[in-house]
Amino acid sequence: MGGIYWLISQVMLFWHTVWDKVVPDHRTLGTNWQWVLAVVFLVITVRVVLFPIFVKQIKSQRAMQAIQPKMKELQEKHKGDRETLQKEVMKLYQEEKVNPLMGCLPMFLQIPVFIGLLHVLRHLKPGTSDHQMQLYGWSIPEFMGAVDARLFDAPIVAKFSSSASELSKIEANSTTVKVVAAILVALMITTTYLTQRQMIMKTGWNTDPQQRMIQKFMLYGIPFFTLTSGWYFPIGVIIYWVTNNAITLGQQYWVLHKYPPPASATTNTTPYKGKGGPSLTKAGAPAAKPAGGFRALLGKAKDEAAAQQAAAAEAAAAKANGRALAPKPGAKPINPKKGGAAKRQSG
Repeated sequence: MGGIYWLISQVMLFWHTVWDKVVPDHRTLGTNWQWVLAVVFLVITVRVVLFPIFVKQIKSQRAMQAIQPKMKELQEKHKGDRETLQKEVMKLYQEEKVNPLMGCLPMFLQIPVFIGLLHVLRHLKPGTSDHQMQLYGWSIPEFMGAVDARLFDAPIVAKFSSSASELSKIEANSTTVKVVAAILVALMITTTYLTQRQMIMKTGWNTDPQQRMIQKFMLYGIPFFTLTSGWYFPIGVIIYWVTNNAITLGQQYWVLHKYPPPASATTNTTPYKGKGGPSLTKAGAPAAKPAGGFRALLGKAKDEAAAQQAAAAEAAAAKANGRALAPKPGAKPINPKKGGAAKRQSG
C-alpha cells in the first residue's frame, strides 16, 4: 500500500501548491482553504480518472436490467435446480456480453483511495520524527502545514472521537471539533442516503427478493454504517466522502436522464414510495393519492349511483332503438343495399 499512500500524497500536494497561489495564505473563516480544496480536488481527480469506467458501469447496469425478463424465465424454468440455473445464467451473460462485476468496479477502485487518504491523514500528527514526516514525498513544512490546517477552526486531522490530550497537541478546541465533525457526519449520512434513493426512485424496487434486499441494504445499511463509523474518521476523510457523494448525485442525475433505464427493466420493479410521500409511478411521476375517511365513502357511493344510472339509460336507449328498427308485422323486408323491398328469388 506504500505506493497508494505516495500517490494520494502527491495528488494532494499538487493541488495544495495550485491553490496556495490562488487563495490567501492566511485563514479565512477559520479555514485553510488550500488544504480543504486539496482534498476536494483529490476527489475530482479520482472521479475524472474513473469516469470512463463509470460510463461502462452504467452501460453494464442497463444491460443487466434489459436481460431481467430472460433471467426470470430461467429462474422459473430451472426452479430447484441451482447448478443448472447457474450454468444457464453464465451462458446468458456470455451471449448478451454482460459483466455483472462491472457495476461494482468504480466503487471497488475507490476503496484503496479512501484507505490511502485515511492512512495519510492519520499519519499527520505532531511529534513525528523528521524521517517520518518526509515519508510519501512530504516535506517538513508541508507536513506541519497540513497538521495545522483547519476547517472552521477544527483541524482536518482531528476526529469527533479525538481525546482531549490528542486535541491539546494540535491546539484544538474539543467543542469546535465535535460540532464541525457532527455536521459533516450528518451531511455524509444524508448524501449517502440520497445517492441510493435517487437511483431507486428512477428504477423502482426490484421484485426479485435477493436484488430487493441488496437495494434495501444500499439505501439503509450504508448510511447506518456511516453513522456508526463516521465519528472515528478524520474531518479530512469526511470532506472527501461528502464531496464524492455530491459528485455522484450530479453524475447519476446526468446519466439517468441521458441513459434512462430500458422499458423491459420496469416490468421487474415496483414503484418507489418514500416515507410520508406519494408513491411514484414507473415513469417517476407522482401517483394520484386517494382520499380517505367519510369523503372517500361518499364519493364512492356517488360514483356507483352515477354508473348505475348511466347503465340504465343505456339499456333503455338500446331497447327503444331496437323497437324502432324492428319491422312492422306484414311488411316486406328491406334490402340494405338498394334501400327498397327485397326481391324474392324464384326457386
